[in-house]
Amino acid sequence: EAQLVESGGGLVQAGDSLRLSCAASSGFTFDGRAIGWWRQAPGGDREWVACINSNGDATYDTSLKGRFTISRDNAKNTVYLQLDSLKPEDTAAYYCTADLDSYCDSLPDYWGQGTQVIVSS
Repeated sequence: EAQLVESGGGLVQAGDSLRLSCAASSGFTFDGRAIGWWRQAPGGDREWVACINSNGDATYDTSLKGRFTISRDNAKNTVYLQLDSLKPEDTAAYYCTADLDSYCDSLPDYWGQGTQVIVSS
């Protein structure tokens, strides 16, 4: 069973940036697997943010593309989500996900516990 641990969330002001990290437990490799990020705002549904497949190709929710950037470092077994030009509506719990296969084409197989991002106006 994979364990995904997110970090990097916090309280920031509108316009600020944050970099979220997702690390996997030992014994579970991100190499060869699609890794994604989802978020859930207070009182809202969980929504997909971005995904990066095993060869590094990334896809984004169209409303977030240009402000958010997903990347991966297989040597560190870590995936990142760079959040720029943050807005109050980006306030949410952000979850890292992992697929057992290489492509971002299905619902995730594993979820992290989430890291909270709060953006004040």
